[in-house]
Amino acid sequence: MTTATAGPEPRSATPFLPSDPVLDYTRTVDRLLVHRDALGEVFLTDLRQTGEDRYLAGAQLPRSHAYYGDHLLRPLSYDPLLILEACRQAGLAGAHRFFGVAADNKFILTHLRLHVSHPRWVTVGSAPLPLAMEARIVSRKERDGRVTGLDYEFTLSAGGTQVGTAHLGLRFKTPNGYLTLRLNNRGGLALPSSATHPQATPGTLVPPHLVGRANPDNVVLVEPAVTSSAASALLRVPTGHASLFDHPQDHLPGMVIAEGARQLALFAALELHGMSTAKTLVTDVDVRFTRFGELEDDTVLTAEIGEPTAPGGAVDGVPYTLGGPLEAPEDGAAHQAHQVPVRVEATQKGESLCVFTFRLTRVTAG
Repeated sequence: MTTATAGPEPRSATPFLPSDPVLDYTRTVDRLLVHRDALGEVFLTDLRQTGEDRYLAGAQLPRSHAYYGDHLLRPLSYDPLLILEACRQAGLAGAHRFFGVAADNKFILTHLRLHVSHPRWVTVGSAPLPLAMEARIVSRKERDGRVTGLDYEFTLSAGGTQVGTAHLGLRFKTPNGYLTLRLNNRGGLALPSSATHPQATPGTLVPPHLVGRANPDNVVLVEPAVTSSAASALLRVPTGHASLFDHPQDHLPGMVIAEGARQLALFAALELHGMSTAKTLVTDVDVRFTRFGELEDDTVLTAEIGEPTAPGGAVDGVPYTLGGPLEAPEDGAAHQAHQVPVRVEATQKGESLCVFTFRLTRVTAG
């Protein structure tokens, strides 16, 4: 669970094409619309309402980024958490611009879901990626004439092709309502701030290459442990990290927990199934946040990993390698996708904060 300060039911018959001149990719939106302090953390470029409960949003995904671009995966693909962040920003900005949510409201993230159907279209190329998001409100909550919650469905397009779908849930609280909620959750204890919290959780850091990273500053796991069927670690809380803590927070942001869960999923896949982090990408993420994560409490992440699918797997029926579909090589060998489900639960003091389900996809020579 995380917070930030601040159409018609049928969808179109064809996916929106980002090459369509309707959306502008020449500049980012006001950073206050997406609740960011740093301009470099703003990816949303445009919003265009197309119906009572539907709008289009554009985002430019950067080819290089100190956090989102730090991955061992080759060829490098755009981080699925970056795609989710673009959707989150589209949800925040759309709530303000089209649904009258006040600038001082606190936003609570309730759920996230992403399915990347065509990974080859989100491979980093020679130019930044213009991502088009067709947003549809699938559920709206109101009280006393004020919108208090929105659930979104996004159709994602890039390069003229639909590349996936995403879902996002947001709830909106007035400052007083949010303070009451948080104090009740904390038994009356005053709210902390990441601005004054210790800059990192003590413990032995997981080596970066074991979680698909090159820069240790981007590793958020400490004290890893592995059994025959599971892996666990403590979540490192890097309050000084420029992307994960762009501005002060009184709790663990949902995207920080998501990063820890993703890293543990990759770690478990490597340790238990030998899946190289350089050849494994996340094609599905699904999580519902049920409790706030507190800054002061240890967060334990536990991963349970399923069995890989048989060789010959595909994403949405399309065999591919990380660089895109391949013709069969002359020697008759084929590159085939394997997929592995991973369940990651985050807990504090034995209480569940959220449960993630991931689908990891790898490509091997068969």
